[in-house]
Amino acid sequence: MRFANPIFLVLSLLVPVAGLWWSFLKARREKALARLTLNVPKSSVSGLQTACIVVGLFLALFAAARPQWGKSMEKTVTRARNVVIAIDVSRSMLAEDVRPNRLERAKADVADLIDSLAGDRCALVAFRRTGVVVCPLTTDHGYLRSALERMSPESAPRGETDLGSAIRAALSALDPAADDHNAIILISDGGDLRGEALKNAEAARKRGIPIFTVGIGDPKRGATIPAEDGRGVQKFDGKPVTVKLEETALKAIAEASKGAYVPLATAGTAETTLGAIYRRRLRQIALMEQNEEESRLGERYQIFLVPGLVLLLVGAALSKGRFAKRKVA
Repeated sequence: MRFANPIFLVLSLLVPVAGLWWSFLKARREKALARLTLNVPKSSVSGLQTACIVVGLFLALFAAARPQWGKSMEKTVTRARNVVIAIDVSRSMLAEDVRPNRLERAKADVADLIDSLAGDRCALVAFRRTGVVVCPLTTDHGYLRSALERMSPESAPRGETDLGSAIRAALSALDPAADDHNAIILISDGGDLRGEALKNAEAARKRGIPIFTVGIGDPKRGATIPAEDGRGVQKFDGKPVTVKLEETALKAIAEASKGAYVPLATAGTAETTLGAIYRRRLRQIALMEQNEEESRLGERYQIFLVPGLVLLLVGAALSKGRFAKRKVA
């Protein structure tokens, strides 16, 4: 058992104490008056009335604490879209031509996108050599943010960036029965079309799933990558390795899936954040009605509230002293 409003539980436990204390003071007063041989009329408040008021007030406050136990299933109907966000976590995404770096900028913009999801379901895929689902489709935005914050180059197996594997992992996270309501957002600094990138993009198109590719980085000037040991920059044959945004593959994937390519500006404006892109483009995807069952602890306050109110009414009905006085007058 748990209580949704535990403060009322504390108050309810004080009621019997207050009732006993009042009864003690009443009895002591009557004894004192008896010793003085004063003809004092007895209180109009009977023991039965006191008991009804005390027990009724206790039950009413106990009900206000909202005791809960057992499980109850509640069905809710929601209208939602399904969106998979695939994020490139290769080491090239650590280049700092976008502040603080490409990966952190992508994560910040995905966090902005989460604010635009409303009731839509979202999943996260991290990819390098292969794509890995790090968060399945969910409407729990807190869990989604937690998975997003943990994403790093270690979230996917090492190797050359494989855009095809990212698309395949994203497709596997989507229910084919709801393809009219599905979409993929692929965020990367590019790569080649080796493997099955175009083939998987066409498979997405056949399922009616558009892929919105988002290019992050500077397509004109190369940027260096931090060394794995954190000292200086990564080098090959003694020369710094530079990477730039490769847009060709991203544009081809978007075209093959009937999606759209969106370059994420290096400076970042209100119109180029992922939240703005989502609101402008993905909101056009059809909504899906879905039934969800949610397990909750059952509310049991009614068991205590009804008898509590009845006892309070009985206690009030037993108050005859006031009416008796009016008749004498």
